Amino acid sequence: MLLASCAEHTAPAGAAPRWSTDSTTVRMAAGPQYARSTAWQFFFGTHYRSIWATTVTVPVLRLATAVPGGLVPMQAGGSYQSHTLRLHAPDGREYVLRSVDKDMSAALSPGWKRNLLRGLLKDQTSATQPFGAYPAAQLAEAAGVLHANPRLVFVGPDAGLGKFKAAYANALYLFEERPDGDQRLVASFGHSPRVVNSAHMLAALRRWPGAHVPARAFLRARLLDLLVGDWSRREDQWRWATFSQAGRVAYRPVPRDRDQAFFLFDDGLVTRLVSWFAPKYQTFRATIGLENVDGLTTTARALDRTLLTSLSANDFREVADSVRASLSDAALVRAFNAGPPETRARLAARFVPMLRARREQLPAVAQQYYALLNKQAWLIGTDQAERFILSEAGGSLRVQLLARRPGRPDSLVVERTYNRKITPRLDLYGLGGDDVFELRGTLPQGIAVHFYDGAGRNQVITTPGATPGDVTWYTGPGERLTSRPAGVQIEADPHPELTANGRAWLHRYNLSD
Repeated sequence: MLLASCAEHTAPAGAAPRWSTDSTTVRMAAGPQYARSTAWQFFFGTHYRSIWATTVTVPVLRLATAVPGGLVPMQAGGSYQSHTLRLHAPDGREYVLRSVDKDMSAALSPGWKRNLLRGLLKDQTSATQPFGAYPAAQLAEAAGVLHANPRLVFVGPDAGLGKFKAAYANALYLFEERPDGDQRLVASFGHSPRVVNSAHMLAALRRWPGAHVPARAFLRARLLDLLVGDWSRREDQWRWATFSQAGRVAYRPVPRDRDQAFFLFDDGLVTRLVSWFAPKYQTFRATIGLENVDGLTTTARALDRTLLTSLSANDFREVADSVRASLSDAALVRAFNAGPPETRARLAARFVPMLRARREQLPAVAQQYYALLNKQAWLIGTDQAERFILSEAGGSLRVQLLARRPGRPDSLVVERTYNRKITPRLDLYGLGGDDVFELRGTLPQGIAVHFYDGAGRNQVITTPGATPGDVTWYTGPGERLTSRPAGVQIEADPHPELTANGRAWLHRYNLSD
């Protein structure tokens, strides 16, 4: 009965905007429909309902004059909850309108569950901070993380919307540069000549060793996610600014869609129960519980294990200290000087003290994060030929990944040392190419090493007298082994459709875009 009543409790339409006399601004609330009774809030949360119901002054965006030459709508879209519209400018640059109001029920597949829960899930949009993108961008600037520059705007019954007018007129949006293509004019995108999506970046990493993501830059961005409590960082929530130098291509991360920053969910009886069973729904509070780091980072787990594999515990510590130092008290206050004037003081009074506390926890959180990722560590090759060398180093396991270059010495790509107290399992993926997995000497006990050789002519070799330890070699279907090294277990790869080559490997990620 409770769920049925929730489904029937559909949100009423928001209040009509009040236009200024010169029609350049409107006054309206972002979500007055989220106002609920005390009883409702007891069960389903107080959340940010008062912020959603606050009347704010918003500039009107007119497509004909928004940029020189005007903007032309090109494509409607939206990922999970957002309602978006891509806009094209005469100079070739693109912009995007992202609806401030969301619909969490859009994350469910069409069917009876969505019909039953639509009203309740739509109401839970109030768990998001409607103006959280503003401070998130300012904090990114202070922390040295690339970012978009959102502006709150109102789009009225603009004739320039054309066929999109019925679906997009008379609503509040975040208006920003679309992080894609040539962005040499945008400082916050690093003046990159080309910004690409995650599918492009991940495919490039698997094609050749010269493509890489600066791991420390990605860690900075992920620590910022932890600082603002943004748990929704799946692969399609990122863009990548490319930079070429000396025959290599670096992809620097550009986080986008800060819809879940400062998420507030567990302040209702029902929502608190949901958060116990779905730990990714982490509520923003002054303390980042170390036990909550797992849930807070789970949506980006595959991406984290892919891109942070080269970093040691000391690297995590140094980057956390650097991010903490960059976020001065003044930077935290400055972050809340943006956004609607009517809500700035209230939001600053609430969030600045909590951000100060969370900032000081970053080193401890980073160490917990490192330990979490390294419980099952990945080291991934490319579709080119590589050599993985495993050896003992002071009681730990040293792994070197080298690119094989015919007629020239192999080139070191990455080197890591794994401590058995932190890393009980290490998975090495050769993917395409003719790969060599070389075991040298007596390997330390306590780390289960799994080789997934992928496609190509691959081999596992041991030096004379080597003791492999706990090593399993997973071979592809129909593969003829050229050698059967003593002490190495050999099994069929249970998921060759994910390990054969770089194209297969991409199926591990959420690349819906």
